[in-house]
Amino acid sequence: MATGAIVAAAIVLAGIGLYLSFEHVAVFAHKELRFGSLGKGQLFAVGVDVGIMIMIAVDLLMAWLKRPISWIRYPVWLLTAATVVLNAASGAPRNRGWGLVDYVAAGAHGLVPVLFIAVVELGRDAIDRMVRPERAERDSIPWIRWTLAPAATARIFRRMRLWGVNSYPEMVRRDQELIAYEQWLKRKYDGDLSQADEDELLPMRMAPYGYTVAQALAMPDEQEQAAQEREEEAERRRLDAETRSEVAKAESEAERLRAKGKVESVRAEVDGQTGQARAHARAQVSAAERAAELEEAALETAVIAEARARQAEAERTAADEREAKAAADLRAAELERQAAQKRKEAAEADRVAAAEAQAVETAEIAEARQRAAEADRVAAETERAAAETRRRAAEADRLTAEENERKATAEANTQAARKREADTEHAAAETRLAAAEIERRAVESEDIAKLMPRERAVRKVARMALAAGAVFVGLDADGIHRELCRVVTIADVQREFDVSSTDTASKYRQEAVALLAGGYRP
Repeated sequence: MATGAIVAAAIVLAGIGLYLSFEHVAVFAHKELRFGSLGKGQLFAVGVDVGIMIMIAVDLLMAWLKRPISWIRYPVWLLTAATVVLNAASGAPRNRGWGLVDYVAAGAHGLVPVLFIAVVELGRDAIDRMVRPERAERDSIPWIRWTLAPAATARIFRRMRLWGVNSYPEMVRRDQELIAYEQWLKRKYDGDLSQADEDELLPMRMAPYGYTVAQALAMPDEQEQAAQEREEEAERRRLDAETRSEVAKAESEAERLRAKGKVESVRAEVDGQTGQARAHARAQVSAAERAAELEEAALETAVIAEARARQAEAERTAADEREAKAAADLRAAELERQAAQKRKEAAEADRVAAAEAQAVETAEIAEARQRAAEADRVAAETERAAAETRRRAAEADRLTAEENERKATAEANTQAARKREADTEHAAAETRLAAAEIERRAVESEDIAKLMPRERAVRKVARMALAAGAVFVGLDADGIHRELCRVVTIADVQREFDVSSTDTASKYRQEAVALLAGGYRP
């Protein structure tokens, strides 16, 4: 009801202002501003008033939608000021000097538009406070201070507006601290501030930029700390880069060695197979050559023996023919005993010679057969040696096949091991992802709960223990403490939170034990 009454009163005030302003501005525009007719003056007055109302409506609407347009207020103020001036000018005296009543009359003509703009600004600020209650309110500086100390108040106002200090008491406290510090510094150096060093003069130099005395004095240490942190970060990045480079080199060297090992293995395998093939070929060639030599020697021995046999047969036939001829000669020359006797003796000599020759020929034939048998035996031994060579080559081929099979089995086992390793790495990556998701949700919950850094650290230690696979179900406080100490060491806590004190790390673990005993699970 109060809001409705205020809005209705504001609308009535706007109507009164528009009515009064419209008539005065229209007549003044027609008579004094040289508009051609009263109608044109009225259009001018309507245009100014409607423009003001449209911009005011847009300003209030955007403020209600939490999308305020700050610059739109300035055209409204300018147009309203123009309306005030035109209304005041319409009440100015004609052809005579200004008196007190004339000033009052001019002010009265511009009073209603000023009052209307004040009501609009009040409504806009009320809407802004309603739709944005969390917005920090900015204190106003008392007018009495503006009156009594305008220069110092202007400096305070400037610092409040420039550096976003909304509290006037806070700004007064800062100003008092700065004055007190300056007086202390003068007392320290007997009024000669030129003896103070640069760090001691920082509060006076940084006060126009919104710094308090404490902030200005802490600035050198903070900057040195920031510089040290930047140097540490740069050093950390350099070490990380060196570590990545060394890891890359080690991986490259490992890959090169693995490739070289594979090449050497293949080369040894090829050399072994080539050597075996060459040995097999040489053995076969040697056996073939030996067999050919033995066959050639046997063939030659057989030909010689056959030739000698034919020669012996020819000689035996000739002896038979000679014996028959001698017998004929004995029968024909029976009467001639002496001659026959001589021929008989000669025949007997021929027979003895033939018998001796036949005996000699028979021994040669036996010797030739013995040599042929020896050649056959050597050929058989050569064939056995060739067969043994072929057997050894087959055995070498079998061993090579078994070695290749073992290598294939080893390669398959290696591939299976690599697959198991990849599966393990994948499972570990999924575990790390789940742990990271749990950590992210825990951090979001801690941010929502606005926990202190120590509370966050204790919860982080508890999550480290859970992530390491610790099981706390059914354990009492002592059991939880032993289980947590087993999976999370003091060195882990120091490294995770970058603390050098073992006492602090131990306290983090003890508080984590209490937290886990209380049923904390992220």
